[in-house]
Amino acid sequence: MEHHEHHHTETQKVIHRLSRAIGHLESIKTMVEEGRDCSEVLIQIAAVRSAVNNIGKLILRDHIEHCIVDAVETGDKQVLQELSAAIDQFVK
Repeated sequence: MEHHEHHHTETQKVIHRLSRAIGHLESIKTMVEEGRDCSEVLIQIAAVRSAVNNIGKLILRDHIEHCIVDAVETGDKQVLQELSAAIDQFVK
């Protein structure tokens, strides 16, 4: 995929949320290493999965508001095809 240069307003928020999710995953790893209850581990994994999905939604919204608007204005159909493929992968 080609890299498109556009200003994204949510980059710092995405990085912050990714850092939190990574920290949460590290704590789950520790829980597993310590032999914590499987139910507790599964609940924490579900929380991380939800956080990652929300990060994806934030990235998607930012992409639509900036890259896609620009692509529509310039008639760049490739960006729209790439978005469609990315959404297909994201919602699997």
